[in-house]
Amino acid sequence: MDMLWSGWGDPAKAAPLPDSVVGLLRDLLGVTPRESGPAALGDIAVPGSALTGAARRALTAAVKEPVHLRTDAESRIRHTRGKSTPDLLRMRAGEVDDIPAAVVLPANHDEVLAVLRACAEHGLAVVPFGGGTSVVGGLAPEAEQGFVALDLRRLDGLLSLDEVSRTAVLQPGLRAPDAEALLGERGFTLGHFPQSYEWASIGGFAAARSSGQASAGYGRFDEMVLGVTVATPEGTLEIGRAPRSAAGPDLRQLVLGSEGALGVITSVTVRVRPLPHTRVYEGWRFASFEAGTAALRKLAQDGPRPTVLRLSDETESLVGLAQPDRIGSPDAPGSAGCMAIAGYEGTAEDTADRRARAREVLLACGGEYVGEEPGERWAHGRYNAPYLRDALLDAGAFAETLETAAFWSALPGLYDAVRGALTAALTDAGTPPLVMCHISHVYENGASLYFTVVSAQGGDPVAHWAPAKRAAGDAILASGGTISHHHGVGTDHRDWFTREIGPVGVRVLQAVKAELDPAGILNPGVLIPVR
Repeated sequence: MDMLWSGWGDPAKAAPLPDSVVGLLRDLLGVTPRESGPAALGDIAVPGSALTGAARRALTAAVKEPVHLRTDAESRIRHTRGKSTPDLLRMRAGEVDDIPAAVVLPANHDEVLAVLRACAEHGLAVVPFGGGTSVVGGLAPEAEQGFVALDLRRLDGLLSLDEVSRTAVLQPGLRAPDAEALLGERGFTLGHFPQSYEWASIGGFAAARSSGQASAGYGRFDEMVLGVTVATPEGTLEIGRAPRSAAGPDLRQLVLGSEGALGVITSVTVRVRPLPHTRVYEGWRFASFEAGTAALRKLAQDGPRPTVLRLSDETESLVGLAQPDRIGSPDAPGSAGCMAIAGYEGTAEDTADRRARAREVLLACGGEYVGEEPGERWAHGRYNAPYLRDALLDAGAFAETLETAAFWSALPGLYDAVRGALTAALTDAGTPPLVMCHISHVYENGASLYFTVVSAQGGDPVAHWAPAKRAAGDAILASGGTISHHHGVGTDHRDWFTREIGPVGVRVLQAVKAELDPAGILNPGVLIPVR
């Protein structure tokens, strides 16, 4: 099944907001319904494909069959941009000025190489396309010459599983639920469950340095990757032949987070773990975000570390976004304080032991145990937030997210600065916002902050968001944060990313790109500034 072209996920799972929430948005934020609904797919005026006859023949030869080269309007629309709120607003308005000239579907590594050679020869840019879930402009290249979307869905296999070493080789177009199903048949799991889990792909996880909701226990995806195979216009790059190596710099780190700008990932060797026998999630309430943060830091630094550990601030807890499926319901949580979720996965013995020891820590830090029900509700609705975002757009509200990370000592200042920047910028634009935040991933030395912003859309919602996004990005860097913890860079964050790594860092990446992609066809303008 393809994802909804003008929104998130499976249309059958979408649901309108309750009347109570619509009324709250109207009274609190001045949200009013849009005058017109989204454009219909069949009504969008799509420009003709810019493919020349010679380019069409070369690409068809690369993928063997004409059916694997698509230039019809619907295929191209479905591969236009990603799933950020500005992406969706433009799509709903029928704006497809940056539509790909074609969609090409290779079946293996050699066909990917052939596609890259054909595109280099005919001056076409290439955008690798996995699940299409980018929210940072990662599928929106700066390609004046036209581009093709390289859809990797046919590279969707589990190539091998080494049960002794506990490693698996996966292809990049394999979607996360399918990967879990294939591994689960053999008794293993990746343990990687980001909010995009239902639609994102293995290649996308690697290319964007994804972080799953169970990262406290399983680690980030980049920590799971032991090896990669990459197709580049200059040939094949194969990296990783041992669990650790001192044989020079680790070139995997050039590929992880490269967002298709340096090559196309065609296989990933990953660490896997045995399927857990027990999963249990529970809720804890803290008097303040400061107190809850201190408790999370204590567990992250001194243990025992739960598999899942997250904390919503006072606003997010009050609204109920910590449990998206309860927003607007009569029994939604509304008492003061901050909601934390702790989850434990593993053997029954290990889970019980870690849970008991963590309970002592959380109680000592002022936490109030509120039972398993909040945790289980979170687990049940953990992938629902993007559907909620679409429902808010339908109701006339603007909803967007951004995230960052910093060392523990910098986290309070970062939190205040970003909230303040978003609130001031949107209030100045005439659309006072509701700004919510949660800690979504913890480490020994720091944590991430994930912000959700809701406001009225205003006359031009994309334009009204741009100053707020700039203000938040500036506040992040000024407060010691990174411009992205797990969403990636794309084109949306590129200017802040270049400031973060500095001019020497930019030149290093440009030099690597020039060596692997001398014609500059790979996702131009994404991650790395065009020279």
